Amino acid sequence: MDLKFRVAARIAKPVHEVFEAVADPAQLSHYFTTGGAKGRLETGATVSWDFHDFPGAFDVDVVEVVPNEKIVLLWAAGDGEPPNLEGVEYKLADYKTRVTMTFKALDDGRTMVEIAEEGWRETEAALKASYGNCQGWTQMQCALKAWLEHGINLREGMFK
Repeated sequence: MDLKFRVAARIAKPVHEVFEAVADPAQLSHYFTTGGAKGRLETGATVSWDFHDFPGAFDVDVVEVVPNEKIVLLWAAGDGEPPNLEGVEYKLADYKTRVTMTFKALDDGRTMVEIAEEGWRETEAALKASYGNCQGWTQMQCALKAWLEHGINLREGMFK
């Protein structure tokens, strides 16, 4: 079994604006990284993301960035249930998964954002972690859409 997933959403903003909302840590901190983001997503960089629903900030390695087209990240894989479940112990694994975000300008002026993640080991704990990340990336796309199109932070107060 190859543990991987892909989620997609259409954002009613031009591709450059959508791309910048992900690459720029100040913007990302407004709607996704509830504890803040440090460092711009640029090829070769290591940035820090912090979430109120996750125990502490962690590093994200930026493998490749093609402006307005693609961002490829590596980050520590999780093992087990998502960390925001009450009483569930969550830990990072000793290997990384690959996240690929693609941005495509659509003919109607919107942007298609696809996020794919792969690379989990074939264990029950990794399967549960992959489900949690699929939920998280779907939520990120919803938050991105609400933020860019309506100025609403969907994650405000959600985890603390």
